[in-house]
Order: sequence, then C-alpha cells, then structure tokens
Amino acid sequence: MDITDFTAELLAFGEPTHFEPAFARIRNELFARLAEHGFRSIALETDRVAALDGGFSHGFGEQDANRQLLAWIREYNETAEEPLAFHGFDAPTEMFSAPSPRTYLEHVRDYLGLDADIAALTGDDERWSRSEAILDPAASPGATAEARELRILADDLLMALDARVEKVSRAEWDRARINALAGLDLLRYHAASAQPGDRDTRIARLAGVRTVLMARNLLDIRAIEAPRGRTLVFAHNAHLGSGAGAIVASRLGDRYAFIAGSLGHSEALGLGGPAADTYEGRLQRDTGTWKLTTGIPAGRTRDDIDHRYAPLTRELLDGADAVLHVA
Repeated sequence: MDITDFTAELLAFGEPTHFEPAFARIRNELFARLAEHGFRSIALETDRVAALDGGFSHGFGEQDANRQLLAWIREYNETAEEPLAFHGFDAPTEMFSAPSPRTYLEHVRDYLGLDADIAALTGDDERWSRSEAILDPAASPGATAEARELRILADDLLMALDARVEKVSRAEWDRARINALAGLDLLRYHAASAQPGDRDTRIARLAGVRTVLMARNLLDIRAIEAPRGRTLVFAHNAHLGSGAGAIVASRLGDRYAFIAGSLGHSEALGLGGPAADTYEGRLQRDTGTWKLTTGIPAGRTRDDIDHRYAPLTRELLDGADAVLHVA
C-alpha cells in the first residue's frame, strides 16, 4: 500500500526504538510525500515549547534526520503558498527531571502585561530541576504552599489569556497559551512527584501524567491545524499505539490512524535478524529495505532483544491500522 492511501486527519507513525535512525529518515521521506496530499503539519515526541523555535528535548536535536527535517520544512516554506508547521507534543520533562515552571509562567505574565512576582514563589530553579525532586517525594517542591499558590496563579493566567481578544498577532497568543499550559502541566507533574509511594508506583504515576499531557497536546495541535490540513505525528509505538494514542483515538475515532513501526535487524542496536516464526520474522520474508502493509501476520512476540527495542506484540498489532517494517 501507499502512505497516501490513508484518509485520517491525524496519521500516527510509530517507531519501536529511538536508537535506529532509519525510522526518522523514512519519516522525512513520508512527510515530504504527504505534504503534497493535504498534510500541513508534523508533530514529534519532543517538548512543545522548545519546538516553537525549532528545538528538541530528549537529546533528539543530535539526530541528523531531525535537523534535516527542519531544514527541509524551512526550504519548503520559502516558496509554499500554504506553509508547513512543526510541533512538539511532549511535556517539558526528561526521564528523571522536570524544570521549574518559572520561565513559562513569566512568559505569559509578560505577554499579558501583568505584575506578579513569580520568581518569589518558585525560588531557585535548581530545586525543581534536580533529579532528587522527581526521585524523592520528600525533596519535591510540588506539594509546598508556594506550589499550590503557583497553580492558582497559573490557572488565573490561563483564564486571562483565554479571555483576551487578540487583534495583533495570533501567533504570539498561541505561543503564550502553549507556555501557560506548559507551566501548569509542570506544576501538575511536580505535584504528582511529591506523592509518596514505592519507586515503581511513582514512576507509573508520572508516566500516566505524561500520557495525559501528550494526548491533550496532540488534540490541541489537531484543533489548531484542522482548518489548514492534516497532521503526521511521529513517536515511539508505546505512545501512539497505546498510551496517548489510545486517548486520542477515543476522541477522534476513524480520524486517527496508527502505523506500527517494526524492525528486522539493526547495526545501530547490535540487533540480529528475527526468528522466522516471530511477527518481525514473517514481515522480514519479502521486505527489501522497508515496506508498508496492512497484512498483519500471525506469529509470536520476539524475545531475542534488549530494552532499547520494543518488539511487536499481539496487543500492539490489534490496535494498528498498518505496519511499516524496516528490514
């Protein structure tokens, strides 16, 4: 099948690992084709605020394909009647850290021209961003009186922003609102990190918060982009096949479609070829470099892998509209 056969407004392309560069290169190729068929935006698994200025979180800015994507979009937009947009849909958090909400809330305060001493409430940024604030509930500022006051302030800023009738620059209003949501989201995330529990419970709780924030951002991006055209979203299978993707699919129905990424072997990962009776092994049989197919095979889950690669599972495949297998 061809990528342009999909009619969904939000087309999700998942990757089973962040460590095999072929998926990002293929993503770039697919987006270039989709741009000629009504797609006007792409959203990646990176910080939404950083993406406003073409930035990346999670170290993804070091990947050649990501820099090439931005360069291609800029070149395309130089002559395009309808420009392409680049979005991030992740929260501004990392694996074991989350920044202070100060700069995000101050951006909104300044945009609105208000007088509020946000820094007095946040205190030193480092007390929020250090790993202990996430790993140790006792070290988290998320449940302090100042944090609770900040959440009220952040909500008030968002209310004032939504009440504003913007007559000069919609882009600046959008930027302010994205910053407002990021600041409020960080306060929610830090509040969750302050709740007690064993390590596994707390990690699962924070992952759940991130999932909700990612889903909300995707739905928000889709609402912004709907008048202009369709959107391609690229992230790990775990986010798009379940997690945030499941939430988004429940809201959009058949306006959301998910392509699961699959991998045969990888020099980057040191991953050898799959056993013939695995899902990947069945897909590998007649694949040259890569193929996109709705013919999802019978098989079993691969077990000759390490933690950097998430193999295909029956549950993932049951929720997929197609599979893109990289040999």
